[in-house]
Amino acid sequence: MASQFASGRNAIAECDRCGFQYKLRTLRVEYVKGRDTNVKVCKACWDGDHPQLQLGRYPVVDAQAVRDPRPDFSGYAQSRAIISPVTEVVGSGFLGYASVTTT
Repeated sequence: MASQFASGRNAIAECDRCGFQYKLRTLRVEYVKGRDTNVKVCKACWDGDHPQLQLGRYPVVDAQAVRDPRPDFSGYAQSRAIISPVTEVVGSGFLGYASVTTT
């Protein structure tokens, strides 16, 4: 059975935004928020559908609160600390000599 439309291999069309002529098969359809706007534009004028415009399309569960929280109390850490007595520490060192001359 024959097709109702011509193949359009060599068809010429205008960009709906800038008005220049291009081959029909090189023009792209523009989408806004995932919907076809029925606007065909050239490669230079084409703006892809920005992902930020898709907000609200997919459910996002981002819980902010913590169930049954506990306060931050610094007294707990001190009561559980294991404190061992410090034994005698012996240290020694040598600094060296420095000479300074002035004229």
